[in-house]
Amino acid sequence: MNTSTNIIWHDSEVTKQERQARNSHKSVVIWFTGLSGSGKSTISVALEKALYEQHIHSYRLDGDNVRHGLNSNLGFSPEDRKENIRRIGEVGKLMVDAGIVTMTAFISPYRKDRNYARSILEEKEFIEVYTKCSLNECESRDPKGLYKKARAGEIKEFTGINAPYEAPAHPEIVIDTEKQTVDEAVGAIISYLKNNLYI
Repeated sequence: MNTSTNIIWHDSEVTKQERQARNSHKSVVIWFTGLSGSGKSTISVALEKALYEQHIHSYRLDGDNVRHGLNSNLGFSPEDRKENIRRIGEVGKLMVDAGIVTMTAFISPYRKDRNYARSILEEKEFIEVYTKCSLNECESRDPKGLYKKARAGEIKEFTGINAPYEAPAHPEIVIDTEKQTVDEAVGAIISYLKNNLYI
């Protein structure tokens, strides 16, 4: 929803396809979704490093990092979560236009919001990666101590405890982080990218 008036999109003289050709790989958003503690950030960090080592132009947008700046004015209500994901989807779209493989690591609990992010990109420019992990395991890991705070009532609307998480219905990739190591997860994603001619 755009409330601005008198604005006109200005096309570039450099196309996305030309940027991809120069980079020798396609650009895409790799969208990690899963509960807090499921491994999204850990795997995306390792994937970014692996892609960098293969000379793939890539960048990682992490949930906490983005909330330090671009989305610092947003809380965790359903409306703010929706806006958080809308903004990240738009940033991802710009990054794809720039020819970059972009990883996003956000809980992004609502299917509708993830589907919106997919809908603004062209076909095959959005790869949903579900870091599947049981609530019990995520809570036992609790790397940031957030589940403990949520159980104590210190955090309202915490996904998995007192706010919903809607698992993807048809993700392109499922990583079971209770069974797969970080290296195995990264290998599976890179294999998918190669097999589908992204890189």
